[in-house]
Amino acid sequence: MNHKLIPKSFLFISLFLFIFTNVDAQTKITGKVLDARNKPLPGANIFIKDSYDGTSTDANGIYSFIANDTGEVTLGVTIFGYEKIENKIRLEGKEIVYNPILKETMNMLKVVTISAGSIEASDAKRVTVLKPLDIVTTANAAGDIYGALKTLPGAQLASESEGLFVRGGTGNETKTIIDGMEVAHPYYSGVPDIAARGRFSPFLFKGTIFSTGGYSAQYGDAMSSALVLESQDVADRTASTMAFSSVGVGFGHQHLYDSANASIGFDANYTNLEPYFKIINQNVDWSVNPVFYGGSFNFRTKTSKTGLLKFYGYDNASHLAIYQDNIDSIEFGKTSKNRFDIKNNDLYTNATYKDYFGTKWSLYIGTSYSKNTDEITVDATPIKKDDNLLQGKVLLTRYIGKLSSIRFGGEVHKWHNEFDITLPRYYSGIVTGYYDYNPKIDDIQTAGIIESDIYLSTHLVMRLGARAEHSTYINKSDIAPRTSLALKTGEFSSVSLAYGHFYQLPIDSLLFRSKDLTYEKAIHYILNYQHVDDNRTFRIEGYYKQYQDLVKIIPDPDPYYSYYNNSGNGYARGIDVFYRDKKTIHNADFWLSYTYLDTKRNFLNFPTEATPNFASKHTATLVYKQWITPIKTYLGATYTFATGRPYYNTNNPDFTTNYPSYPTSMTPNYNNLGLNASYLTKIGGWFSVIVFSVNNVIGFDNIYTYHFSSDGTYKQAVKAPTPRFFFAGLFMSIGTNRSKEVVNNN
Repeated sequence: MNHKLIPKSFLFISLFLFIFTNVDAQTKITGKVLDARNKPLPGANIFIKDSYDGTSTDANGIYSFIANDTGEVTLGVTIFGYEKIENKIRLEGKEIVYNPILKETMNMLKVVTISAGSIEASDAKRVTVLKPLDIVTTANAAGDIYGALKTLPGAQLASESEGLFVRGGTGNETKTIIDGMEVAHPYYSGVPDIAARGRFSPFLFKGTIFSTGGYSAQYGDAMSSALVLESQDVADRTASTMAFSSVGVGFGHQHLYDSANASIGFDANYTNLEPYFKIINQNVDWSVNPVFYGGSFNFRTKTSKTGLLKFYGYDNASHLAIYQDNIDSIEFGKTSKNRFDIKNNDLYTNATYKDYFGTKWSLYIGTSYSKNTDEITVDATPIKKDDNLLQGKVLLTRYIGKLSSIRFGGEVHKWHNEFDITLPRYYSGIVTGYYDYNPKIDDIQTAGIIESDIYLSTHLVMRLGARAEHSTYINKSDIAPRTSLALKTGEFSSVSLAYGHFYQLPIDSLLFRSKDLTYEKAIHYILNYQHVDDNRTFRIEGYYKQYQDLVKIIPDPDPYYSYYNNSGNGYARGIDVFYRDKKTIHNADFWLSYTYLDTKRNFLNFPTEATPNFASKHTATLVYKQWITPIKTYLGATYTFATGRPYYNTNNPDFTTNYPSYPTSMTPNYNNLGLNASYLTKIGGWFSVIVFSVNNVIGFDNIYTYHFSSDGTYKQAVKAPTPRFFFAGLFMSIGTNRSKEVVNNN
């Protein structure tokens, strides 16, 4: 994937919170891991919690490793299918012999779970696929959640566009959910042809579910994908952080109250790419170099033994501007420039409450408010976009027996969106005047949710659900049935099926034009097989997705009179493969993903059905990470390959067979190799990490798509803003020994 603008100077600020280690002394720990019948357990993981020190048992259950910490630590023992053990021990340089006995679990590890369409990251019922540390140590991801997700199957590399493109869906067909509440603007506002990053640090979250289809009835207004994020609970310690990098500075503090029942935290950051751009040449003609600044605040408190109240909010701003070629004004081999300037301010707040009542009921209540303002100037034309979203959601769950449950509830979205611009008026293709265009959307969207998980046995589970939705703006309703079935086929393997209807309102720029539009629709069919043990994951999934009622634009020389309807359609089908291995190579972790996609659409201004220009038929990614203990360094590499994408001159009525003739109207294959390294040390007695990364090391000349002049006689390639992007940073821990804050990957 390409370099994206860095909106936070501390994009790796939390990385060092998790990867510091202290090697002042060493202690040898040995022993044998047994089960309740005194039989050895090969492949068990023994580790010092929150460090990189640990190992796995051999075929006889025997283990031995060196611990580099000193003082009191927690020694953990885990293996798939057995209860986890944690014990406090003291490391003083003397050898420790520890022979734990593990009991088999009678929890959800022995029970089949629904997996079709979803990759879960930190669900206790499944082995983790991605953790926060995975995200910030994945080369080419640049610490961005969405960048890391593009290394997983199903995601497409539309690197010049905002959004997560999944299985033939557009970027706006993927919704981001934080603690059950939708995020209206999960990406920073950007400029044309340069993709913007996500707004969130991965370390805000303890759990990540990337669902590429067939997801729960709890989530709506998304036809292709749902990214479901669950934020951290009460912090486990008081800590402060400082960050200095090649693009900016950052500071953060988290305070844990003595009761350990509540924590409060904040951070602030400032990023300015002008110094970096003066050193590294850019392919972009910047008028205003990107500047980002902002801060966030969080509060979390336990209201009872099972109750938890959370609040999270941020406010950030940005300003950037570029000059772009006007390809319709070519004269004497030169082009004039159009200037695009954007100032953005985005405010987001999220408050949730969860609790259990007895052993049969649980309650979730959530509310969220967001306000986003874009002030855009295109040459001399000012444009203002302003929207705000107020949400509320209530969900009750009734537990039936040991495993089954039924949940029901509802949610409401109150959405206001307005747009202000002065546009030219045309007659026979000639500008005859100007008019103020100031459309507004005031919509109340309501939804009712009911869903049940029915365990027919511990090896067979069925999910049945439905979602009913209504929009006051278009005065339309829909009912979306959804169902899944999962069968456990072995100790570590299962097969899942999923089917469902998924509706979504057209994007605001289309709703501005017509209230006569209805919901767009996708029907998902998914078949999944997965084998997951303690250190290896294999998944293969086939899918078919049918699109209905997509918005079509019937153009007019004067855009004001263009006609909009829901006569569009399309399909997407393919196979996703994922393999991850943390066992074969000592201290190494790698994964391989592959996506085959066959998709066509007839939508928007497409005159006929065709493969959209954001879809590659084949996409493959290899991610490799290696921890080198003697030099306290973490090394990583990511290589991504994707076949070319089609490009069209949509001004030509027969655009699929023109300029040049299809199928040669394809971009070159995409290649990208990224490297990163993190060195752990002490500076002035403070634990520190020095980070370096580079994107597209080899400098592949990737072309994302082409823009055409109005008459189709000239095309211009869209490329990354720079062939490579370099990042260097120093991150320091203040006042707290962070040698034990490493995310354990076992």
